[in-house]
Amino acid sequence: MARTSITKSTLQGPYPTLPVTANLLDLTFEAADVANKNQFAGAGDDILVAWNTGASAYTVTFTSVADDKKRTGDVTTYSIGASEIAAFRFKDAGWKQSDGKIYVEAENAAVKFAVMAL
Repeated sequence: MARTSITKSTLQGPYPTLPVTANLLDLTFEAADVANKNQFAGAGDDILVAWNTGASAYTVTFTSVADDKKRTGDVTTYSIGASEIAAFRFKDAGWKQSDGKIYVEAENAAVKFAVMAL
């Protein structure tokens, strides 16, 4: 099955159009797709926020690719405690797959993802 794509949030500023209206600065979180896993389009410099909305700790995994020095470094089973939020920064080198996507997954749908390009 195809991975489920995460829609990126648009960051405002440093000089947003005024007045800043309700919800303009909000992030959109999407539940992890445990069965199909998730992905987002790599934009060169991205931030992924993982929010564990559950009552137990859950893990996330990020799949790397070889960089220009042939190094890989998957982040596997990184534990996020109940109600905790973790943030990860992705550059294309070492993370962007051949299809242009960055692969992420979580072990439970209580983990919500939000992504924004820098």
